[in-house]
Amino acid sequence: MKVLWIEDHEPVRDMLAIAADKAARARVQIDLVLAPTLMEAERRLRLERFDLVITELTLPDSYDGDMTIARIANMGKHRVAVSSTHPDRDTIVSTALRCGCNIADTPIFKANLPYNRFIQRPEAMLDFFFDQMPAPGPKTRIAAA
Repeated sequence: MKVLWIEDHEPVRDMLAIAADKAARARVQIDLVLAPTLMEAERRLRLERFDLVITELTLPDSYDGDMTIARIANMGKHRVAVSSTHPDRDTIVSTALRCGCNIADTPIFKANLPYNRFIQRPEAMLDFFFDQMPAPGPKTRIAAA
């Protein structure tokens, strides 16, 4: 699975890089690309295809969470997941869902992510990524009344 993780906090990026390295050594099929800013993420999205994009809502070059999601969602057919401590993350995700965005319906509270478990058990990180993907099965459409 190819994942772009947009994270502006360097210590978190360092832990994710260590976890990705451990996954590669354990031959867990994760290709993790880290981006510190939205501009860097957009550059990567123009050049590569990703299955999943995990993002913060406020980044050094994008303070509006709705705009951050819109810019990422419009750059491909990847799934988007929100990992943030932003207080309005639930509202922003529900708005994106109503707009038809391919976004995980439950945002992740970044402070509760098990970074150490990702490092100790690389398959746990892969399971986490798969948990952010849409459930298999027929797509349901919500008709407007």
